[in-house]
Amino acid sequence: MPDRPEQDNHATLPFLPYGKQEISDADVKAVVEALCSGWLTTGPRVSEFEQAFAAHCGAAQGVAVNSGTAALHCAMRALKIQPGDEVIVPAVTFAASANAALYEGGVPVFADIEADTLLIDPASVAMKITPKTRAIVAVDYAGQPADYDALRELAQARGIALVADACHAPGATYKGRSTGTLADISCFSFHPVKHLTTCEGGMALTQNGAMAAHMRRFRNHGIDSDHRSREAKGAHAYDMAELGYNYRLPDVQCALGMAQLTRLSGWVSARQRVAALYDEALAGLAAVTPLKTHADRTNAHHLYVVKVTGIDRDDVFTRLRAEGIGANVHYAPVYLHSFYRGLGYAAGIAPVAEAVSRQILSLPMYPALTQTDVERVTKALERATA
Repeated sequence: MPDRPEQDNHATLPFLPYGKQEISDADVKAVVEALCSGWLTTGPRVSEFEQAFAAHCGAAQGVAVNSGTAALHCAMRALKIQPGDEVIVPAVTFAASANAALYEGGVPVFADIEADTLLIDPASVAMKITPKTRAIVAVDYAGQPADYDALRELAQARGIALVADACHAPGATYKGRSTGTLADISCFSFHPVKHLTTCEGGMALTQNGAMAAHMRRFRNHGIDSDHRSREAKGAHAYDMAELGYNYRLPDVQCALGMAQLTRLSGWVSARQRVAALYDEALAGLAAVTPLKTHADRTNAHHLYVVKVTGIDRDDVFTRLRAEGIGANVHYAPVYLHSFYRGLGYAAGIAPVAEAVSRQILSLPMYPALTQTDVERVTKALERATA
């Protein structure tokens, strides 16, 4: 995924990427201060960022890691997923949502999605639960929270854990409750095309202190302390309590995240403004249908996704690209990737996902988009679907 605008040689206007980060003078200043502080990693900015992001989302504990994928893996370890345990995930998501279960020897089980939102379908989840099910991973697709009350009802009575892959949805709400508070563990990404960036990075949020402590140990090779805590005690000894990974997020990147966090609410509002412009501009376009946002939720709009009907999606994609519009596709069903086919997964698992995934396109969506930009995209889309 590109983290900077591209230029299309065939277009006279600048290329509009599907996503784009914003770096300000304040961000640069924060990074420089961190570089000069003496702490490049495992320093004070890590816990400061964890506490600030957790507080912003209304969660008790934050664990900063070097990607959203690492956050999902930390969640699987904290939930003690064992070889053979089944983890239900939506069919349409980024591969990491399912891969995290495989890292611990778990078995991804793919649930179907709602055709009008692409969110995991609780009715399909109910049909996929077996005695081996240990966790459900709900993905807040495109920025809209999944139906957590329905999923919690399915999970709680059976002792199944609930994980939110909220990488698309910081700042969104479900029935008045914020993402980051809707599941046992909620995972976020700070990739450059997400709402705020640390270049690469992620965080796991939880209300459970023991789970947070476990994830902090796991991100640090399974070691029970880090350099800063040992330095503060004047100690050198440490214990490796389990096999962990190096998933640490450096202070320099946490400094960038802290600076960006002050603008997160404004960026979410800007994305919602852009989405409203798209909604209005596309209202009369018969071949194009935007995804639905449920009335009991707010949408953080990491992506603006439409379904195209009556015309080949890939042809529309190609035409948009020729006009300098950075359309993208998020996503094909995970189990149709060659790696998963090699594990024995095959077409037919999630019929709605397979049908809808052939229709969807992501249009450019980032806070700096103007009304003129939106008009340019929608006019190009009208020509491409004519």
